[in-house]
Amino acid sequence: MIFSSIRIITADIQRLVKFYEAATGASFTWFTADFAELKTAAAALAIGSTRTLALFGGDVAEAASNRSVIIEFRVEDVDAAYTRIPAETVVQQPTTMPWGNRSLLFRDPDGNLVNFFTPVTADARQRFGIAADNDENAA
Repeated sequence: MIFSSIRIITADIQRLVKFYEAATGASFTWFTADFAELKTAAAALAIGSTRTLALFGGDVAEAASNRSVIIEFRVEDVDAAYTRIPAETVVQQPTTMPWGNRSLLFRDPDGNLVNFFTPVTADARQRFGIAADNDENAA
């Protein structure tokens, strides 16, 4: 099995895609007016409008109602990424977690939690297959 993507259902697909493009600095591919996708090396973030729910049998999901999932992106430099995130959306400024990731937690316009993180300790970098360097933060 290969984990392929996570999909967010939203009532305002244009707004949500623009938010994620600004936050990540990457562009989505639009397949229809109701479906766009951001493909990364590991998986994809898909965003579908509520109109796509009819294809799955009706009201099987509810936009802007997630309270249990955190969407996570590993980024090169979480502190640099922090400058692209609107201040009013930030839940937690960049903080180094006990497991070795420096983490920034914020909410997208639909209220979904998003975590940008950078492995900074040697153990965390090793878990992600990142070569050690001479940077003090990587020690």
